[in-house]
This record gives sequence, structure tokens and C-alpha cells, in this order.
Amino acid sequence: MKEWGLPLFGIVIGIAASFIGLGGGFLIVPFLIALGYDAQRAVGTSFVAVLVIAISATAGHARLNAVDWKTGVLLGLGGVVGAQIGPQLLRGVPTLVFQKLFAVVLAALAVWMFLKK
Repeated sequence: MKEWGLPLFGIVIGIAASFIGLGGGFLIVPFLIALGYDAQRAVGTSFVAVLVIAISATAGHARLNAVDWKTGVLLGLGGVVGAQIGPQLLRGVPTLVFQKLFAVVLAALAVWMFLKK
């Protein structure tokens, strides 16, 4: 994909992420792997995009008074710790293994959401 196409894909990701709250990484990572990125670079690069999208989506939801700031900050603080551990774990995982694990996680989430009352 040419660089000019990346912002167009970003628009789709931004709409999806801010609409369903999944952050966009679940779409960005497979997309980057399809473009030839290895798993580690795809995940790292997706976080740059997710950061920018998350700031914008937070502003949009805040304008609608749809943000619980305390809960978000507390979750985020825990996430800061976990975010330092995750890359270390990913460092030794081959891209093919990562793709399979990623697919299992996405499928499990889909089934859980579908069956949830």
C-alpha cells in the first residue's frame, strides 16, 4: 500500500475504534503484518497509531460527557506497568506464532461477546 493510503485506512480505524472502543490495534496489527511487518514492529507501530487515535477519540467522547476519568486513569496506570512487560514477552515470539495467538484471542473475544447476555 502506498503511503497516501495509510491515512485512508486510519480513517476507517478511527471510526471503528471510537465507535466500539477496541483501540484499533486488532485491525492495525494484522494489516501491518499483511504489509510485511514482523510481529514486533507491527505491534510497536500500531501503538503509535492507537495513541493518536485514542487521544482524539477521548476528546470526542469527553465532549459527549461519556468518560469516567477516574476508572480510565486507574486502568491506565495498571496498563503502564503491563505495557512494559508485554514487549519483553513478545521479543522472543516468532511472527507466525504471534499471528496464531492473536487469532485465538480475537476469536475467543468474539465468541464471548456473542454469547454474553
